Amino acid sequence: MEKTASPSLTCRVRKTVIALILLFSLGPYVQAQITSVALPAMGTAANYPAYRAPLRGGRLLKLPVGHVQPRGWLRQYLLRQRDGLNGQLGTISAWLDKRDNQWLSDAGDHGWEEVPYWLRGYASLAYILDDEALKAEAQTWFEAVFANIKEDGFLGPRNTSDGRPELWAQMIMLWALQTYYEHSADQRVLTAMTNYFKWEMALPDEQFLKSYWENKRGGDNEWSVIWLYNRTGDAALLPLIRKLHQNTADWTMTDDLPNWHGVNVAQGFREPATYYVLTGDENMLRAAYANQYEIRRRYGQVPGGMYGADENARTGRGDPRQGAETCALVEQMASDEIMMGITGDPAWADHCEDVALNSFTAALMPDMRSLRYITSPNMAVSDGRNHAPSIDNSLYGMLSMSPFSSRCCQHNHGMGWPYYAEHLVMATTDGGLATMLYAESETRALVANGRRIRLEQQAHYPFDERVQLTVHLEDVLASEGRLRAEVTFPLYLRIPSWAEGASVSINGRKSVRVEAGKYALVQRTWKEGDRLVLTLPMRMTTRIWPTNQSSVSVDYGPLTLSLRIGERYHKRDSRDREIVQDDSHWQETADASLWPAWEIFADTPWNYALVVDEHNRPLNFKVSRRPWPADDFPFTLDAVPLTFTALGRQVPSWGYDATGMTALLPTPFDARASQTTPLTLVPMGAARLRISAFPRAVCNQ
Repeated sequence: MEKTASPSLTCRVRKTVIALILLFSLGPYVQAQITSVALPAMGTAANYPAYRAPLRGGRLLKLPVGHVQPRGWLRQYLLRQRDGLNGQLGTISAWLDKRDNQWLSDAGDHGWEEVPYWLRGYASLAYILDDEALKAEAQTWFEAVFANIKEDGFLGPRNTSDGRPELWAQMIMLWALQTYYEHSADQRVLTAMTNYFKWEMALPDEQFLKSYWENKRGGDNEWSVIWLYNRTGDAALLPLIRKLHQNTADWTMTDDLPNWHGVNVAQGFREPATYYVLTGDENMLRAAYANQYEIRRRYGQVPGGMYGADENARTGRGDPRQGAETCALVEQMASDEIMMGITGDPAWADHCEDVALNSFTAALMPDMRSLRYITSPNMAVSDGRNHAPSIDNSLYGMLSMSPFSSRCCQHNHGMGWPYYAEHLVMATTDGGLATMLYAESETRALVANGRRIRLEQQAHYPFDERVQLTVHLEDVLASEGRLRAEVTFPLYLRIPSWAEGASVSINGRKSVRVEAGKYALVQRTWKEGDRLVLTLPMRMTTRIWPTNQSSVSVDYGPLTLSLRIGERYHKRDSRDREIVQDDSHWQETADASLWPAWEIFADTPWNYALVVDEHNRPLNFKVSRRPWPADDFPFTLDAVPLTFTALGRQVPSWGYDATGMTALLPTPFDARASQTTPLTLVPMGAARLRISAFPRAVCNQ
């Protein structure tokens, strides 16, 4: 009698076969585990200098300069910076003149602050672009630093303030030296920093950090001590962190700040978080968060990520016409990047993008050959007039675009985009990587236990919601001359807080939803060419600013929108003291005709209220896409690939004030025109003139 399989056995066999088919067909997908996590894991497989015991924090580690290579619009910024003001400043700025320069000779009389301000951005730019001419120029200055170290370990020019040594310029040069070391591994950097810190440790407290700038910014010095300790493990450095904290302004005040100068706040607010790295005191970490909140609670009820402190935040001066120095913009971005590393909190990356994409892009002319001292969320004029007391400075040229806007911003702005590029991707201590700031790029990095990979990012972010990441294996088997087959490591993808409904797919398989404001952790054994697609849905949202006449701003993903104002440019001689601040000086051989200043005036009406419904959503809002610009530079009115339409009503009472500056926002009771006008909105980062905090006109009123 022929036997047949029982129904139950046949069913089990069928299920097993189906499971095997699914396993082989979905293998690349099944191996990947995608989850949402709040923070990157703390591990013991760091491939880069991590925080040595007893230091805490350091969930994310910066890759060495040049290991992240930006492409697309971000590389365009770096190329324009090379050919623009930062790259050419050594030929035109009197403060960088090598004759009698304080960083080249003890007998020098200029360049104290300006040389290191310029060099830290210039050196980073040189190494990222691998530009031989820039690298050679940077090397000239670094060699001078080493050649002029004093016998007692002091670094750089000996300046005094009230008889005490002035150390602010040294803090900046330390950052430049750190970048140089990442590029060169020159041991002279470690020796010079060690000896200088010994000198600082021996200086009596009553002489330490007593002048204005260094007292507010001592956290920058602390950060350099941590950097050095993580590379040498020299325990003698640790007491200096405590000494620096004790002698720096108190950034742990409750509901207050020790200083309201805009740049001091942008870099000083994080000092308690830096001290937390030594102590592990959570109160220190909370204090840094509280400082970020406090300045924005009082003076930052505006779009664009910054606050009104043109030059100092002033009581009652929180209108969106108040702005931020370009120095404050780049210092805030650098602080956000440091806070990303210490805490791992993705909110700091969100904020860095907000400042970079909505404020910093508009602070310079597209050719990067001129900048303005102050950039505001609402500014319908960018001229050379003296606008005091509407802004907190009685100088001319604070709003005009000029190569000599101010000697601080003139030299300091250069670190903004190079540092941003360096932090697109960071390493994790569990042998992985984290994508933090999205832009087209290629990253070469070590993962797992020293395995080499290349992570390629293709994206038109922030103008498109799709980011594609491709993993390339770069380890070659020495015995066989071929790539190693696979590598296992965690990849963390920052999901911006605005990206509700974000999803991740691998190799074309079904997408997995992930949470906004967290990381999508992809645990996977990666093979050559594995492709991951991150989708970040961009939607229109609005924010109301109650303390500023209940004005409204409109966001689209990471982009805040501005009224498109016609921009009329007036070329000016940048030697004209009616438009340029008098603390900027030319080298004798510089050709000023190659470096004009620009005033920008509104060529179309700008005094509109935005028509919104009862939920504060703009009426008739539509999105239009245009082709990606051929030159990969989207941050201009003519090239921006996203535009929007809405409706507005003019506010006749809103114009310019007695100083010629954009007037304060009208109240909700100021009359709006009865007739609506079609408006075009653009990303505010592409608008040098902009209205981005709008008075409201509710549609049923």
